[in-house]
Amino acid sequence: MFTNILGERIFFSNGNGSLKGGQKNVIFLHGAGMDHTIFVMPSRYFARHNFNVYSFDLPCHGRSEGKNCESIDSFTDWLASAMEELNIREAAIVGHSMGSLIALNFAAKYPDKTRTLALLATSTPMPVSESLLTAAKESDHSAIDMANNWSHSHFGKLGGNEIPGICMSMSGQRLLEQAPDNTFFSDLKACNEFRDGESAAKSVLSETLVIVGNEDKMTSPTNALEVARNIPNSRVCRLENCGHSMLSECPNDVLDALISIV
Repeated sequence: MFTNILGERIFFSNGNGSLKGGQKNVIFLHGAGMDHTIFVMPSRYFARHNFNVYSFDLPCHGRSEGKNCESIDSFTDWLASAMEELNIREAAIVGHSMGSLIALNFAAKYPDKTRTLALLATSTPMPVSESLLTAAKESDHSAIDMANNWSHSHFGKLGGNEIPGICMSMSGQRLLEQAPDNTFFSDLKACNEFRDGESAAKSVLSETLVIVGNEDKMTSPTNALEVARNIPNSRVCRLENCGHSMLSECPNDVLDALISIV
């Protein structure tokens, strides 16, 4: 569905469901260079179980137009504006990777708008290697190759997939290749420069679930567990044989975990 947020044409998926008053809301926030399609499975599940689903393409991502937000704070304030425009009083906020930083920051800044929180493949800080940043800045395909390689566990590189017809590594590569110029670099830079994660985590009031892939090479599992420790009302779900791309490597386990919090 398309809508207008702050004068820009923005797309969000409703999971092929319907938006109705009285239903609980859930918002999905994707990671750097990605779009709403990484959340297809949970979006459809919750839409079919009487939730209002808002799986956004963030500005300048996927089908959304507009200028890319250049910091986690600006993404966070954009989300607050989107909720106001769409008359969403409160929602469960689910974020993956960069989206988890937006979700975390949002929950800290807007507690009344956050019903529950789910952080997937998170880390604070979320450092990005200089080689990846440099390659992304130069629009060198090696940036996509590095990110795609580091995003999968050893199991994820074997070729099997719980989602029929999907090649995990190629689907991630194609998403990054489709991102508008400079978007991937801008997103990585926003993650690298976000420094308020610890204080944000300690300020979160909502019930929180942190989902950790034990073979995550992009966001350290150690850092993810520290995020959980800093959030007063949190619990952790650890996924074996799973890397950063947990929504494609372990889609059923991730969905089961989300069902317990959303």
